[in-house]
Amino acid sequence: MNAEKIPDIIITRLPVYLRALQRMADQGVKTTSSQELGEHVGISAAQIRKDISQFGEFGKQGTGYSISYLLDKLREILKVDRLWDVIIVGAGDMGHALARYQGFVNRGFNVVMIFDNDKSKIGQKIGDITVEDTADMIERVKVSGIKIAMLTIPASVAQETTDQLVKAGVKAILNYAPISLNVPDDVKVQYIDPATHLQKMTYYL
Repeated sequence: MNAEKIPDIIITRLPVYLRALQRMADQGVKTTSSQELGEHVGISAAQIRKDISQFGEFGKQGTGYSISYLLDKLREILKVDRLWDVIIVGAGDMGHALARYQGFVNRGFNVVMIFDNDKSKIGQKIGDITVEDTADMIERVKVSGIKIAMLTIPASVAQETTDQLVKAGVKAILNYAPISLNVPDDVKVQYIDPATHLQKMTYYL
C-alpha cells in the first residue's frame, strides 16, 4: 500500500473511527457494522466501507466488523500500534497544557522533552519533564531520533524553529502558531489555530 496514494481526507477520518471504536470496546461491545459506526461519527455507512476498504477487507458481509480486530488494524495503518516520542517547543500556557495532557499516551504518543528560549523557564519542571534550552534542541533531538514535534510558540519565531527541527530530523510537526510554515516535501505539518476554527464556526451562528 502506497501511503501517498490514499487521499488525505481518508487519513483524516481514520482517527475518528479509531476513537469511536475504542469507546465501543470500552463499553464491552464486540462487533459493529458500518451503519452503527456511522451513527457514532456522523459519516455515512457507505463512506466508512469505502474508506476502510482502501486498506483491505476487514469485515464480513452480514456479520460486520470485529471491533478488536479493526482497532488493531487501524492502529497499524496509522502507526500508533507503538509509542512515539514527541517534543514540545514553547513552555507557555499551551505548552504546559499539552505537556500535562493525559490523553496522549494511550493513543500512541509520549511527550519526552520541552524546549523554550526564555531563561526564566529553562530548568523549570512541567510534570516530570524539565524545560530545556532551545539552543540545545537540534543536538538533543538528533541524538534521540525524535520524529514528531509540537510548536506552541509565537508566529515570529515559528519558521526559524521549524528550520531547526527539520535539521534535527523531525518529520512531523503539529503547529499551534498562527502562521503557515515552509518545509521540505518529506516533512508533514498539521495546523491547529483555535481562533481560525472559532471564526469558521461563527459563520454558522
